[in-house]
Formats: sequence, C-alpha cells, structure tokens
Amino acid sequence: MKVSGASTLIGFAAACIASAPLAAAPARDAQVLETGWLFVQADAPDGQAEQADVSAWQPVTMPHSWNRVGYYLTGKGGTHTAETVDKYMGKGWYRTTFAAPGDMKGKRLWLEFDAASRSADIWVNGVKVGAHQGGFSRFRLDVTNAIRPGAQNLLAVRVDNTKPVEGSTTADVLPLTGDFFVHGGLYRPVKLITTSDLHVDMMDHGGSGIRSHTAKISADRAEVAAEVRVANSSAKPRNAVVIARLLDASGAEVGRSQSRVDVPQGATQSVSLMVPVARPRLWNGTIDPYLYRLVVDVQDQRGQTTDTVEQNIGIRQMAFDPDRGFLLNGKPYKLRGVGYHQDRDGKGWAITPADTEADVALLREMGANSIRLTHYQHGTPIHDIADRTGMILWDEIPLVSAWTVGESLEASEGLRANARQQLLEMIRQNQNHPSVAIWGIANEVDFGNSLPAFITGRKDGSYADPLPLLEELNALAKATDTSRPTALATCCEGRLFSADVSVPEVSNMADLGGANRYFGWYFGTADDLGPHLDSLRAKRPEQPLSVTEYGAGAAVSMHTDNVLGGPIDSRGRPQPEEYASYIHETALAQIESRPYLYASWLWNSFDFATTIRAEGDAQDINTKGLVTYDRSIKKDAFYLYKANWSDQPTVHITGRRHVQRAYPTTDIKVYSNAASTELMLNGVSLGAMTACPQNTCVWKDVRLAAGRNAISAQAAFDGKQVEDAVAWELPADALERLAIDTGTILAAQDYGSPIGSDHYFAGGTSRTIDKPADYGKPAQPTPISGSPARDALATYREGDFSYRIPMPKGRYKVRLWFTLPAGVNERQFDVLAAGKPVLRKITHGSAGEGAVAVSHETTMRSNGTIDLQFQSKQDKATVSLIEISKTP
Repeated sequence: MKVSGASTLIGFAAACIASAPLAAAPARDAQVLETGWLFVQADAPDGQAEQADVSAWQPVTMPHSWNRVGYYLTGKGGTHTAETVDKYMGKGWYRTTFAAPGDMKGKRLWLEFDAASRSADIWVNGVKVGAHQGGFSRFRLDVTNAIRPGAQNLLAVRVDNTKPVEGSTTADVLPLTGDFFVHGGLYRPVKLITTSDLHVDMMDHGGSGIRSHTAKISADRAEVAAEVRVANSSAKPRNAVVIARLLDASGAEVGRSQSRVDVPQGATQSVSLMVPVARPRLWNGTIDPYLYRLVVDVQDQRGQTTDTVEQNIGIRQMAFDPDRGFLLNGKPYKLRGVGYHQDRDGKGWAITPADTEADVALLREMGANSIRLTHYQHGTPIHDIADRTGMILWDEIPLVSAWTVGESLEASEGLRANARQQLLEMIRQNQNHPSVAIWGIANEVDFGNSLPAFITGRKDGSYADPLPLLEELNALAKATDTSRPTALATCCEGRLFSADVSVPEVSNMADLGGANRYFGWYFGTADDLGPHLDSLRAKRPEQPLSVTEYGAGAAVSMHTDNVLGGPIDSRGRPQPEEYASYIHETALAQIESRPYLYASWLWNSFDFATTIRAEGDAQDINTKGLVTYDRSIKKDAFYLYKANWSDQPTVHITGRRHVQRAYPTTDIKVYSNAASTELMLNGVSLGAMTACPQNTCVWKDVRLAAGRNAISAQAAFDGKQVEDAVAWELPADALERLAIDTGTILAAQDYGSPIGSDHYFAGGTSRTIDKPADYGKPAQPTPISGSPARDALATYREGDFSYRIPMPKGRYKVRLWFTLPAGVNERQFDVLAAGKPVLRKITHGSAGEGAVAVSHETTMRSNGTIDLQFQSKQDKATVSLIEISKTP
C-alpha cells in the first residue's frame, strides 16, 4: 500500500486564526488579553466571579498554569523542589475586564481561547456564553450579545483539570490516563477579536475557515485549491466576492482567483477557488522550506473589503511507501525525529513562542528533521516554526492507553463524542500547515490485559476493545482530510507475553504503522529491535512502518563503569546516563540499516513531567529526554544523534559527568563526525581513529593516572580545529586497592570507600535479593546480617563466570563476599584464583530474618591481572563483592 498526501499545504500566519498576527484589515481586529487577570485555585458556584471578593485572588498574566510538577533530587536539570511543586488537579477561576468597541453596528465580537485545560466554562457580565471540553485545541465564542458596547466588560472563566475517574466532571474528556501530567489553566493566549458580520468563518472547529491543499503540481505549474467558508451574521442575505491572491517570499503576486457567493442571513457558505502558480518553488523540508503567502479577501456587494485572512503556503507532495519509506516531492526523505511534550521546568504548559523556538533550535542542532507532537494537539507556534524550518510533523489526539473508566468495557457516548471533537479540531486547526504529514488517532491502545501499573486492570482479565472507536476515528479523519494518511502507535503486538495475556491487533485500523518498542529497557534485549521490526513488516508488507518510540531513562548524576554490569531498573532509581547512550547506539544502528522504515522518532526530546515515576535522580519526571527539563544539560546521547544526523562539526567525549572514577582502566568513547579524530590523555596522544562505525570512536582499556586525568579529543573540519575536553579523577590509591560491586550497573553508595559497578567480568548473570521497583513504588530492600555495606551485598553475579582485573604486578589480598538468602546455610561451588582452587563451599551458622553475608579471603600475585574463576557445582556459583588490596 502506497499512501499519498496529495500535497497539503499552508501554515497559518494569522494569530487570531491559526498562526501569527493578522494583517490589518478594515473589519477585523485582534486584541491579546495578556494582563489584568486575577486567579484563584478553588471552585465556586457558577457565575460567582462577578460578585466575588477577589482580594485574595492573585494577579497573573496569560498564558498561565497553576501546576508545577517534577523535580530532580540533585537539583541539577531544573528549578523545582519538593517544596515548590504543585500537583493540584481540580478547578480554578480566572477573571479580567476588557473594553468593548462603542460602535458595534455591522460587527461581531469573539473570544478566542487557544487552550483551556482540561475543560472551561465562560461567563461575560454574568451571562454564561459557552463551554469547551478538551485541553489542547482552540475554541471561539460569539459574545456580541453579552457585551456592553463602549464599556468595561467582566470576563470570568472556570477551568477544570480534575483527574478523570468514574463520576468526575472530566470522565468523558480525553486523555483519561497517560505517562504525562495534564496541567491546568489558560496556558495558551486568550484574544478578543472583532470582525465584520460578513467574514471568513470563525466557527470552523477553531480553524481559520480556509481549507487548502495543492491540487496539481509539476515543474511548470501548480494549482492551489482553497475552500473558503464565508459567514453572514447579519439579519439579511449578503452577496460577496471572495478573492484569493498568492504572493511569493518577496511579496510579488504570482497567482489569483476569485468567485462570487450568496450567503443567506445567519448562514455560512463555502466557496471553492483554484489559484494557479507558474514554476512553483516547492516546500522541501529542511532542505528548502519555501513559503508562499495566501491572502484571502471577502468583499461585499459594494466592493468594500469586510475581512482579510493571510496564511503561509507550502506547495509540496508527500507519500509513504512500504519499501522506500517516506517520499517528499517524489524523492526518498528519511524522517529522523523525536517525540515532544510541551512542558518546561518553571512554566509547566504555559510556555511562550520563544520557548518553543528555542526547543526546535535544539532539535535542529541535533539534526532532527521531524517531530512527533505527543500525545495531544500542540499549539500554533510549533506548527508555524515547523513550517519555517522544514520540520515534518505527526499530529496526534490524546487517545492514550484508555478510553473507558471504571469497570466499563465500552466507551461512553460522551467520550466518543469528545474524541471526535478533538480530532476534528486538530485537523481543522492544522490541516493547512505544510509541515503536517500525519494524523495520529491513538497511542498504545493495544495493551489488552497486559496493562501497566499506572492503568487499573480488571480482575477477570477482560479488556475494552479499542477497534470500534479506532474505526470511527479513522473514518472521520479520512472524511475530513483526504490529503493525509492516518496512523497510530502500538505498544504490544509481537511481544512475548505469558499465556494468560491477550493483546488486540490494531495496526490495520490506520494507514500507517507505528511501533513504540523499548527493547533493552522494559523488555527483551537491545539487539531485539531490528528482528522485531522485520517481523512486523513481514506480517503487513503492504503497510508503511515506523518506529514511533524507543529510548531509556538517563539520570545525569548516575554513572556506570559497564552498561552490561547489571540489570537496568526501568521503574526504579538505578538509571545511569551511559546505559541510555547504549540503548540509543544499538537502536540507531538497527533503524538506519532498515530503509523500509518511513520514520523513527526517539523518546524523548526533553525530560517531562509525570506523576507515576520515582526513577533515576528525579521525582515525577520521565528522564528519557536527551535534554534535561530546564534545557540546561544535553545528555551524551544528544551528541550521538548530532554526530550522525547533523552536518555540524561534532566532537564529544562521553561520560563527561562521570568524574569520580573507581577503576584504573576504562574505555573512552567519542562521538565524532570527523574524518579522523585524535585522543589525548594528560598531554600524550593515544592515536587517531578513522571511519568509526556510527561515528562512535572507542579507545579500549585506557589506563588512567592516579589523581586528575585531562582527556581531550580533536579533529579538523575544513581546516578548522574542533576540540572537546573533560577531566576525570582517580583515587590516589586506585593502583593498590579496588572494590567491585558485582551484579549491578550502579555502584552502591553505602560502601564508604571508592567502589565501581560490576566490571572486568565474562559470563554469568546479574541478580539481586531485593524486590525491584515498580511505577511510583520504590524497590524493597532485603535485610542482610553480617554485611559491612547492605547495598553493596544485595546484588551478585551468578552462574559460571570469571573476572580478569587489571592490577600492577605485586602481591594482593583478595576478599570475596557472598550473600546467602534466608534459610540457606550452605552453597557448594568452586572459586579458582590464577587457576588454583581457593574455595569449594561457603557456609554460615543459623541466621535470623533476611539474608546473611559471609566472606572468604585469599592472597595471590598479579602479573598485570588478577584472574578469578567461579564454577558451578552442586549450586550455582555466586559472588556479591570483590575487594582487592596490595600487601607488602
């Protein structure tokens, strides 16, 4: 199946319509209601705000959100703290006044809200003028009959972000759940708009009233089709002329079309226009995001212009092919992108266009050319910026993981109506942007009865069937916009589950397939991704396929000496930054080697707020972002993509925040897109590397010096030298003593002396005696008696394995620690030192509750390495801690 988007175009440039500010027009004016607002975080009876005592209300400016969610335990990466967060979910009131025009003859007055989360009720002068359900889309209200012309008018808005549960005020408002926090407030601009009573439709689901696409395209000529909805709010029929003019980037007119239309009183009529363009310059993604400008005028029977709307136009063709991937203007164009949430440290969702501009600039620096706008409709600024910069977008409604509440197995009619409404609003408000390529109708609705911990499952193993709602939404999207394909992102098809787990297959409910797959993080191994994608493709060879999410948590304050040293705790604290880099390196290699994928979107661009996570070095933050919540720290994986996706000169030494080192040798890894990269250690060259796979150069087993180590990497780009430098510290006695915390990816903090995570091993499996963490629930430690450091003894390596530990020549004392679980008094296995047996059995006397730690000590010589072998016999061999110290 080849899916074509016949060339949708046009990104808005009108602030009151769908983009930037409107051009001056005789009968249309937009006033941003930014200042003069009062807010109270509480509920009150309907209409209360007009008579309320507002002495305790706080002054705020728009945009505004009352929530601040998520903080880092270290304080690095964000400004929030445990004391400053605000996770209130409920109702809040806003109030302001505005001046209405004195002469309203032949005019209409509108209130426009770019978003109110999750729902809003609006009063003007004590009269309720409307309501809106859904926290992400623009809506407008005709308030002409409620205002006092030439006077001050009172506007009161009640906003509600109550968590949806059975019987709540938001039970039928999407999203019902999700791994992100739904901030409350009027977090996008509010405007007062004046129009003539003969105008381009203001009530087209929050859209501009203009629907446009490229009807024909060739090197010599293009035809831009524009459907203009003309509204007549007067009490008599009106005759109108609609004129569409196309301007190039210099402002010169390059095309024109016009048509007459008769509009009955109180009605809206559509006019279809075709604007020809000779020798069109195509909108070509980041290569050449060229924009024309469409100017639409409405004139009355006297030839007077009653309304003008201007929009940016991008003429282009898009198609999706199951074998060749994504095609832009007939040519393969690999989509390399990110998922993106709209919140930011210190602001929540109340971000500014400048914030969004800065975010996109970071993504472009990394080399991304696409953004998946997750998991809800995003605002106008990012669409406008994407139009200008050539970023290609996946837009998505907030149908995320759940569509029923309580024990119901069917979506309520209210929720189905809300899903249809949010889909229509998303399409009508964004369908004219050339950057938008895909309509996403759902995310991870195929959990079946394998639901994650943050979604309440049903005891009988049943689950709500998503197919009827998906079928309805897919049909609606295709009927609303025939020029773009639909898509959805799945979580679970093709994964290995236990026999009692059932998941529905939903991929064929949309045109395009998308796979959210976290191999090596939540399940499987990192190398499983590629074969899994191949199996999905083999199952539906006619459907274009993408990777819609992949990644791993990355705590910038946590570091490992070996990413394979222990199990990753995807729902707990141990989430070192280096492991996330490993996941991205492995996934990127598998994705790039599969040209049939039309796109990949890593998860995630930036850390973001949630309330189901106590993970890594953060609370209520999903740390899978490549950049921290406050945008201050670019994690190592950011530079992996920059070195592979961007043509900007890149040289980056990884592990730069892993300053305090425990081991005398280490690999040094550099992301570099240079032809040749040289590494220096303490002023001495370690040689240059060329043609590094995936632009990832690794110098193996580099020996560090005691004390400070200065590492630099340098490369030449067109004669210009680019250099990166870091400094690491090695303990002064690191060449005489060493401790290995076995079976763990993150060394214990309770040891008291320098200790490294599991390293220098071959074989075996990492284990722990503790119960692992789950979403929002910490790990449960097991008591260990006889232990000098409980955390260091809680993990262990098991099976048949060996250690080859680099130590200078000399004589050493080697102390091995073992942890026996409660009720086990003896284990029999062999331990060999330099090939000689030193231990065959470990025992302990009667123990109390919990596990027991025992140790065995031996001495041995090193000829450059200390070699230990662990061989299973009657029991599996284990070791929990290895301590080595030099003896006289």
